[in-house]
Amino acid sequence: MESDSKILYKEESYKIIGACMKVHRGLGSGFLESVYEEALEQEFKNAEIPFERQVKLNIFYKEQKLKKYYIADFVCYDKIVLEVKSVKHIPVAFLSQLNNYLAATRKELGVLVNFGTTSLTYKRIINTTHSR
Repeated sequence: MESDSKILYKEESYKIIGACMKVHRGLGSGFLESVYEEALEQEFKNAEIPFERQVKLNIFYKEQKLKKYYIADFVCYDKIVLEVKSVKHIPVAFLSQLNNYLAATRKELGVLVNFGTTSLTYKRIINTTHSR
């Protein structure tokens, strides 16, 4: 079992999840993803979390940038991809989507946050296909 000291981007992750928890406590479940994203912008600013919203993620193949790209809900600290969902259950496809974002962009950590349940749920995804 990994110790807390080995958690990738531990402090940054905790701040992001904390902001998400504040939004979930304030709004509850049942809103559209775009509502949670707008509220998260406010919380990120309040917590001084550097972020970009609706970020174009370039995709690379054999070191060449492709014309196609992904759009991530947020990139925080210029290194953590945050995907916001509002659904009853997280399908495997959402985890695969975030994994693809990480593999294509070579970022190391993604966080999938679901506001669609009575308690906020989240999953950290580590990019194991690319190490820096």
